[in-house]
Amino acid sequence: MALLSQWAVPDIATDAIRHTMLAFLAARPDACLRSCTPGHLTASTLVLDHTRTHALLTLHPRVGSWIQLGGHCEESDATIAAAAHREAVEESGISHLTMSADPVALHTHPITCSLGVPTRHLDVRFVAITDPTLDGSVPPVVCSDESVDLRWWPVHALPDDDCAPEMDVLVRAALRATEPAG
Repeated sequence: MALLSQWAVPDIATDAIRHTMLAFLAARPDACLRSCTPGHLTASTLVLDHTRTHALLTLHPRVGSWIQLGGHCEESDATIAAAAHREAVEESGISHLTMSADPVALHTHPITCSLGVPTRHLDVRFVAITDPTLDGSVPPVVCSDESVDLRWWPVHALPDDDCAPEMDVLVRAALRATEPAG
């Protein structure tokens, strides 16, 4: 809750979602667990390569679209950021990712997740950067069983078909958050 309370949100729309999430967290002690059927916080990460020119997207089986990596929090996750990091590593096979300290975006969406009933995900979205590779290419990835496909896409040429509509917004937010200082 402290992370969301202290985060300097980028705009008024994000601030409105943030306040909704904070109210939900205050009202539900189980707000971060998938067993909370009215809805629950989820954690996701847009992974960018070290050059910030490619984004790693998963073709999600339940969503049916190309989206960032992420998923449900587990009781063993110390923070929402830790959950986002764990999910990104598990779903990409990339063991070392440099995570943003703060979220880069918030999103809420209805979904029928693993509970098998309609619910709502209140998604806290982070960005992570990969380490440079020896040859300068994108790092190899390993597609997990939670994904239909996993691919690197140029940040300015995301897939036209089957890409979640908010991905352009998330990519722009991630690029702004990772701009070199200066």
